[in-house]
Amino acid sequence: MDVLEQIKDIKLVPVVTFKNIEEVAPTLDALLAGDVNCAEICFRTECAKDAIKLAINNYPNMLIGAGTVINKTQAIEAIELGVKFIVSPGFSEDVYLACFANNIPYLPGIVTPTEIMNAIDHGISVVKFFPAGVYGGLKAINALGAAFPQVKFMPTGGVDNNNLADFVANSKVWACGGSWLVKGNSEEIKNICLQARKIVKGE
Repeated sequence: MDVLEQIKDIKLVPVVTFKNIEEVAPTLDALLAGDVNCAEICFRTECAKDAIKLAINNYPNMLIGAGTVINKTQAIEAIELGVKFIVSPGFSEDVYLACFANNIPYLPGIVTPTEIMNAIDHGISVVKFFPAGVYGGLKAINALGAAFPQVKFMPTGGVDNNNLADFVANSKVWACGGSWLVKGNSEEIKNICLQARKIVKGE
């Protein structure tokens, strides 16, 4: 199963921003205990590279990606560390080229038809819809999806366990991303993820 299909199967992409390296193991252990075998680690903090390296080395069976990747340097660093996918808040030509050259799935953030057309022109069929809550949520996804039936969306921002069922039931939604899955301590993260997985499975 390729990476995008794995993401579709899990349906949940936790967006994690680590403030220090000591947070990595407890957070990833909690995600695994919550039946979520995936994490998008954001390039927002000084320890991001070390966190990604630790995650990839110590959790080889997890689907570890890099998020908030906004330039070529970050993309290459993430790829060299061994990430399985890269996510950006918007579209970067340089990030796309780095991903394309290394056969790494790239999920750029979009909110407009023009941005979707740009993604399609680059052969991208799964895009991040961010911030989903601000830009119309499912109503916008349905409208954009009608115009671009070949594109699937990963809404991020504004999704949580209260509305997750509506999102994952939509045929235009590939998966849902967000930091709501990693809020609180290890026990709370585990419980949030277990609930989210039940929702995804329709239990």
